[in-house]
Amino acid sequence: MIVRDAAGFRVQGPITMNNVEALLEEGRRLFAEPEVSVDLSAVSEVDSTAVSLLLQWRRDAAGRGQRLTFCNLTPNIQSLAALYGVTDLIPVAPPGAGGVVS
Repeated sequence: MIVRDAAGFRVQGPITMNNVEALLEEGRRLFAEPEVSVDLSAVSEVDSTAVSLLLQWRRDAAGRGQRLTFCNLTPNIQSLAALYGVTDLIPVAPPGAGGVVS
């Protein structure tokens, strides 16, 4: 589930093969602003589809001319991104930046 908050959007719950397609479509529908920040601190469970989801949201945003950043990646997401060698492809805001990458 994706919820809107003051800083942007927050993904809550799992990102797994069971729900990744629904999250992909939900993000495509909700992420309409020129700059989008997605907080991942409330993600409870992940599998490799989580990394695929973040990369696809990034491609979608680039195709629409949007700037998309992620913040508060869970250790599991960070570990999977490192395992697949795509850490540099996932734009992460520094801690305390409120989702904004300078």
